[in-house]
Amino acid sequence: MLSKIQDIATTLAPRLIEIRRHFHSYPELSGQEYKTAAYVAGVLSSSGLRVQELVGKTGVVGDLARHEVSHSESAEQHQPCLAIRVDMDALPIQEQTNLDFASKNIGLMHACGHDVHTTVGLGTAMVLAQLPNSLPGTTRFLFQPAEETAQGARWMIRDGVLDGVDAVLGLHTFPTILGGSVGIRYGALTAAADDIELVIQGEAGHGARPHEAVDAIWIAAQVVTTLQQAISRTQNPLRPVVLSFGQITGGRAPNVIADQVRLLGTVRSLHPETHRDLPQWIDTIVAQVCQSYGATYDLNYRRGIPSVQNDPELTQLMETAAREALGSDRIEILAEPSLGAEDFALYLDHVPGAMIRLGVGTTGRTNYPLHHPKYHVNEDALLTGVVTMAYSIYQYWQGVGKLGS
Repeated sequence: MLSKIQDIATTLAPRLIEIRRHFHSYPELSGQEYKTAAYVAGVLSSSGLRVQELVGKTGVVGDLARHEVSHSESAEQHQPCLAIRVDMDALPIQEQTNLDFASKNIGLMHACGHDVHTTVGLGTAMVLAQLPNSLPGTTRFLFQPAEETAQGARWMIRDGVLDGVDAVLGLHTFPTILGGSVGIRYGALTAAADDIELVIQGEAGHGARPHEAVDAIWIAAQVVTTLQQAISRTQNPLRPVVLSFGQITGGRAPNVIADQVRLLGTVRSLHPETHRDLPQWIDTIVAQVCQSYGATYDLNYRRGIPSVQNDPELTQLMETAAREALGSDRIEILAEPSLGAEDFALYLDHVPGAMIRLGVGTTGRTNYPLHHPKYHVNEDALLTGVVTMAYSIYQYWQGVGKLGS
């Protein structure tokens, strides 16, 4: 079956490039993927999948179902279902690649590879739909909106896309891995990402007499410094924490001591226990600093998305399938996770799953990082991604009943 999958995918390769370049030329922001979704739905329908649109607001679901149900199976029995998740949204970035098919939508760009993800998802569905023997269950393709705002997975789950699903697989482009190769990571793949809003309240006063005021700017500086220093002294160094304040606003005039400062930041962590304890840890430090200098504060710690924790059996399945399909020289076992975030993790709160890295780097050129205006992918990754995903799905169905037993 592998050779059949490879043959079908190779035949589709020119079409995959055409599809990917179309998506790249016409990126759409999170929650606004209307034209992308319509295109996706059209391709899925023409490939024979059962399609639902406007799922999770602008998402699309395509079901590739087995054609026959055994007479021994009652209507009440669970019918196995494997989900494949890809994301569709772009970023508010002005593209600087000078490609012939560069973004035609000013200020928008597929700078994270979601155009590749969507194309691989479509290509995988097209390949599986052409296999001569039906798979023994339903393969559900989730074309998700709004990953960049970490909202899309919630919308999709709320609309029931995981009903009856047993497992979920995914992939994400990775510029430091060469096109034609994939990266496998066991355990934590990405970090949990939370948001902080901190308002420090002092007392205004004349800039020449700071001792008569409570300087919120100076106290905010103490809070930022103390938090950064405390990470290295009070957090387990084998369980990394990154806390970054990206926005600080406050003050009314150059000669007036600021009475209020507002700080906005992000917190990243990998280990569930650390993630659980971070709000209290931050609150304790902020309280100590503010109390020492006579200020009050209001801390709003907003849970974002958890860490992607790859299921070991599903990760092994994808690694084995990739080695057989691509060759071991094109497989990289990743020693380190990323402190980036990925709302694929929200699906894993409900079902086991695994995500792999799809190499898009090119030898001999600068491979810019994700979210860079010059981000450019090696289109060899399209065929690699489709073959790897299609064969992983095929192998999953061969082992149904063994996984998780």
